[in-house]
Amino acid sequence: MAGLYYEDFDIGDEFVSPARTITEADVVAFAGLSGDYNPLHTDEEFGKQTIFGGRVAHGLLGLAVSTGLKQRMGISDGTVMAFLGVTWNFKGPIRFGDTIKVRLRIAEKRDTSKPDRGIVKHFVELVNQKGEVVQDGEHILMVRRRRQATTE
Repeated sequence: MAGLYYEDFDIGDEFVSPARTITEADVVAFAGLSGDYNPLHTDEEFGKQTIFGGRVAHGLLGLAVSTGLKQRMGISDGTVMAFLGVTWNFKGPIRFGDTIKVRLRIAEKRDTSKPDRGIVKHFVELVNQKGEVVQDGEHILMVRRRRQATTE
C-alpha cells in the first residue's frame, strides 16, 4: 500500500495493524539497547514476587513496537515528514508471549502555515490477544499533502 496523504485522511477513519508476538528475545534486545536491566524485565524469580507474577516487557518496548506496527500498515509509506509528539498511557502489562496489534483512529487534522503539509493526530491503542488495551495514546505526525493547499 502506498502511503496516504493529508487529504486522504478523514477524522474517524480506523486502521488495524498486523499482529506480532512479544518474545523473550525482544525484551532482552530492548534491555541491551536501552540499558534498562530492571529485574522486572530480566529476572523471572524477581518477577514472580511482583503484582505481575512474572517478568513483563518494558513499557517503552510497547510504545516502540506500536510505531513499527503502524509502519506495517503502509499508511505512512513515503508521506510522513516528521513524528512531532506523543502522549502515552501504560494501562496493563505486556507479557512474554502476548500477541499485540495496533488499532488506530484519526482523531484530528489541521492545516499548517506551509502549503505542502498538514498535521494529523492518531489515537492509538495497543491491544493484546485477549482484546485488552494495554497501552494507548496519541501520536502527532506531519504528513505530506498530495497537492498544495491554497489560501483564499
